[in-house]
Amino acid sequence: MPNSVNASQNFGDLAPSQWPGERLGMPRTGSGSIARVGRRVLALIIDWGYSSVIALAFFNYNSLAILIIFFVAQVVFIPTIGGSVGHRIAGLRVVSLRGGWIGVWRPFLRSLLLCLILPAIVWDSDQRAFHDKIPGTVLIVA
Repeated sequence: MPNSVNASQNFGDLAPSQWPGERLGMPRTGSGSIARVGRRVLALIIDWGYSSVIALAFFNYNSLAILIIFFVAQVVFIPTIGGSVGHRIAGLRVVSLRGGWIGVWRPFLRSLLLCLILPAIVWDSDQRAFHDKIPGTVLIVA
């Protein structure tokens, strides 16, 4: 196992990373670094905001309609423009940890988990929540 954790080593035995994304090979700051909380929250507010406006205009501000619009926007925009409208305005991008095109199933699964809320509020030391860890994605600075 080159440069990997010894199979007998426990996760708690790993030294703490010096910055979010260090273990993933991401830079500390700048382009390609892990997105921090402020930009993430800004992107979420933007995405939820336009989803709410569309629901207000066409669906009498139905809360289920807001959630569905939010979900569909995530699934459509992540594979096509690299992130949701909010992500792109906040200067962020969603990428696959394996590189290459993110595909459709990763944004679908990521968005589904994000809409469940709980997976989105449980983060690891790399500031990745379960909605990013499970599909193998990471939100980075563009």
